[in-house]
Amino acid sequence: MMNNVNIKKFVESLHKSYSNDENKFNWKQIVKVFKTTKFDNKSEVYNWVKEQKAGRGSYIIPLSSVSSSVTNNVVKIDSVKSESSNLDAKSLIPIKDSNYVPFGNFKDLETIITSRQFYPAFVTGPTGNGKSTSIEQICAKHKISLIRVNLNSLTDEDQLIGTKTLIDGNIQIVEGPVVIAMRLGIPLLLDEIDAGGANTLLCLQPILEGKPFYFKLKNEIIVPKFGFNIFATANTKGKGSEDGRYIGTNVLNEAFLERFAVTFQQEYPSPSIELKIVKNLMDSYKCKNDKFAETLVKWADVIRKTNESGGVDETITTRRLVHIVRAYSVFKNIDKSIQLCTNRFDETTRLAFIDLFDKVSNNKETSAPKPSESEVANAVVNQPQSVSA
Repeated sequence: MMNNVNIKKFVESLHKSYSNDENKFNWKQIVKVFKTTKFDNKSEVYNWVKEQKAGRGSYIIPLSSVSSSVTNNVVKIDSVKSESSNLDAKSLIPIKDSNYVPFGNFKDLETIITSRQFYPAFVTGPTGNGKSTSIEQICAKHKISLIRVNLNSLTDEDQLIGTKTLIDGNIQIVEGPVVIAMRLGIPLLLDEIDAGGANTLLCLQPILEGKPFYFKLKNEIIVPKFGFNIFATANTKGKGSEDGRYIGTNVLNEAFLERFAVTFQQEYPSPSIELKIVKNLMDSYKCKNDKFAETLVKWADVIRKTNESGGVDETITTRRLVHIVRAYSVFKNIDKSIQLCTNRFDETTRLAFIDLFDKVSNNKETSAPKPSESEVANAVVNQPQSVSA
């Protein structure tokens, strides 16, 4: 029979060092406490701890495990429950954006989503050009439920597939977004997938094949319901970011990437489409200014072309134009809106962008001839000597 004193000493030390509401601890925490606490019989404590494992790399050890309700030093659990998703699929339908203007790969993605076939698609492209939004708005248009998950370096298999947790004295299995989407038969959007760890994402490989999935926490085979599909968005193609612009992105496993049937390259919208987007936003925010809208779009277009040719490292995204329109709706001042929304760039780039905007809009010299594209490009490449107010 186990020694209650050893177990009690370990559990109290663990909670004193790493106490949390979920009573969940990782192996590193356990090892550290194990090494710094003296026991009469370490192997006894070690074996007891292994029995408390609740998931990959996690252990549930409440203080109650040393209370009078404990028999043989094992936590008394009323029952083990399976917490399947009780979500109403209709509540997962994205909200339709009345200002959204379809462009780029919208029609092709719409064809895939409305077919309801399992056809995984990878959407890549520069930041702020509507990769995720297009998928959301397609689902909103057709009233199709969607689960969107943003990945990062800390995302693990438990968060994606499912985990065990302790709730009111019961160990419950909480299903992750991947399993929920499979059961409901709805699309799953893995946003910023290249920010996820390559090893973690390997748990998705059998799911990306569209085959039945073995859910080990329940010892159950899950057959994806009709309509289930996986979409992934990323700023890279899973090869990492060589220039450091998208820091935090990872090189993904080639076998993982190969499981996506198609890859779409999403570019920024054309000037005509972007003008519609900007004007729609201005109408929505009640700050209509057609001349300002046209200037913004031309300004962004010239900067992007200069960026593509290597003349400048930064660019103006569609999202940045949205920020500028919103700033204009708040401050009612064009110059201030441009200044505030270009402050994120380094000083040389910021001054060049502001100087370029003045040249494109001719705000200060309305009688001056309209600058040529080459003159505008030079304003971006060369550091300006002065900045207009």
